Amino acid sequence: METVDIAVIGAGVVGLAVAYELARTFPGQAIAILEKNSRFGQEISSRNSEVIHAGLYYPQESLKTKLCVEGNELLYEFCARYQVRHQRIGKLIVATHDGDLPVLERLYRQGTVNGVQLQVIEARELNKLEPNISAIAALLSVNTGIIDSDNLMRCLYRLTLDQGVLAVFRSPVTRIDFTSRGYRLETGGERLLARVVVNAAGLASDRVAAMVGLDIDRYGYRLHYCKGEYYRLTPRLKINHLVYPPPEHAGLGIHITLDLHGGQRLGPNAYYVDKIDYAMDETHRQEFYTAAWSYLPDLQWEDLQPGFAGIRPKLQGPGETFRDFVISEETEKGLPGFVNLIGIESPGLTSCLAIAQYVASLIKDRCQ
Repeated sequence: METVDIAVIGAGVVGLAVAYELARTFPGQAIAILEKNSRFGQEISSRNSEVIHAGLYYPQESLKTKLCVEGNELLYEFCARYQVRHQRIGKLIVATHDGDLPVLERLYRQGTVNGVQLQVIEARELNKLEPNISAIAALLSVNTGIIDSDNLMRCLYRLTLDQGVLAVFRSPVTRIDFTSRGYRLETGGERLLARVVVNAAGLASDRVAAMVGLDIDRYGYRLHYCKGEYYRLTPRLKINHLVYPPPEHAGLGIHITLDLHGGQRLGPNAYYVDKIDYAMDETHRQEFYTAAWSYLPDLQWEDLQPGFAGIRPKLQGPGETFRDFVISEETEKGLPGFVNLIGIESPGLTSCLAIAQYVASLIKDRCQ
């Protein structure tokens, strides 16, 4: 049985960022990443809008806001230092009718409290910025951007290997036992002993928490899968910014995003599902067309081509209110050195480096 100081479960963007930060912060510690898939970032991290968010949607005191605002700056600095492809393109949240204006006002107040740089854009100015957008007003988030998420993960993966981190793929964790020597993890017949475990297992993070004996219903750790689909736009529309409607209950609304490969896409929608399934349901095409046509009047039905789908690991179920990230070192629950990262949905990509620093602060007394 191999022994390490720290085991990170999950090689999505958050798990990679955590391994990178822990290797930097605690040199000399033996660190291993355990990933069930054959490559890093095959689930949440590669099935999203690839947006660098600014942090305007959530309460100021929440981890989602705090880590997003910090992560936005850290991510831009990281991308510049390591030449990760990105662009600070800006985002417009548009009001298409008078009923949307109070929502924009609320977002402006919340974003300002959170420290986000926002500008109110009136109709005439909006027409100059985006002549193909139909709206009566908008908020401009200057520091929202786009990123090549695979490029980011490849960079983080390379840096972790350079710092001596061991990455083990095709190794799903099937059992965890807390012993006097640490945590014994079983991965398909192999065993690993670790003093510290970071559960960054994404869609499986609640199941990993249950493996170590936590009652995920008692502690509010059970995940609810929320599916989102994307449609590609072909041909490209003449749009210069990311364009969002006012947010919805389960997501940020069907928006138009640009990627760094010259593509455009609409999405995601949001609906809860019982199992992980990435198939597109093309009966939803009308929903996309209707939602986007409200602010993209030149959009044609044939412009929408099926793209891809992703699953968000939400802690709130259908109709439930806001839930924050769970980032918890579980000593008080009888599991010293076990750190749970559960419900890391958007803005998890933006927040990944800030989340990693937060995790390092939680375990610093165990890794000095």
